[in-house]
Amino acid sequence: MSSLAGKQGPRYRHTADAGAPYETIAVEKLTPIIGAEITGVDIGKLVSDGARSNRQMDEIHRALAENLVIFFRDQQITPQQHLAFGRKFGELHFHPAAPHEDEDPALMKIYADQNSPRANGEGWHSDVSCDLEPPMGSILYIRQCPPRGGDTLFANMYAAYDALSDRMKTYLDGLTALHDGEPIYRGLYANYGVTDRPSYPHAEHPVVRTHPVTGKKALYVNRGFTRHINGIPRDESDAMLAYLYQHAENPLFQCRFRWTENAIAFWDNRCTQHRAMWDYWPHTRSGTRVTVKGERPA
Repeated sequence: MSSLAGKQGPRYRHTADAGAPYETIAVEKLTPIIGAEITGVDIGKLVSDGARSNRQMDEIHRALAENLVIFFRDQQITPQQHLAFGRKFGELHFHPAAPHEDEDPALMKIYADQNSPRANGEGWHSDVSCDLEPPMGSILYIRQCPPRGGDTLFANMYAAYDALSDRMKTYLDGLTALHDGEPIYRGLYANYGVTDRPSYPHAEHPVVRTHPVTGKKALYVNRGFTRHINGIPRDESDAMLAYLYQHAENPLFQCRFRWTENAIAFWDNRCTQHRAMWDYWPHTRSGTRVTVKGERPA
């Protein structure tokens, strides 16, 4: 039985505001809790059009806030259009370790084939949460994908927080945790010929953060970068993090996106986690990612 189920019904009961209808885009939810496919948008034109573009951008902002991760299929965009789309949402973030394409440090390379020792994003994480100001969002464009497999899973951290008991919420209130990129990034991209930096980012962030746009609280610890909760004994921290990781990864909070060539996923790192499946060996999966700068979690 799910840890969130009981004889009095589900412990987490999702409600979503219907909101006004969209005028310039169509939004098809993947699940009631997270994820939506967006149609009616040509991103290549969107980054250069005028008034209609502005209205579509407003609705894309809204769709992201309401669904946490949004998907666009059949997008034929150039690297410069990919970068321009990211800049519509803010200044771009440079990854502290990963290789980039086309001489632009904001265009992160995503690639795995039969000779790769690893693939990007295999474990649950929020992108570069070890930064003092972690990224607001990530925009992944996959140009080549395997015939089957290679899905990406996304999880709603608002829902993960809301499903906690009131006593657990009280316990977590005010706690911070260390997020450290050193154990993850050192040597990670050696197969691309990337030389390690002298050091990698680390930062302390609230265990529960408040989203600066929606005002909602979200659980903000992840297996990838969180090392320990500050101010409590290490064994207590280990036990608490183990519980929170398992809780956050409950399938109830998730959607799963099946990639097709030239598809785009845009997720909000402030309220989601994600995990990429490497189940497609020996096939190739490749693309680029543009990441938008964020603010210090609070």
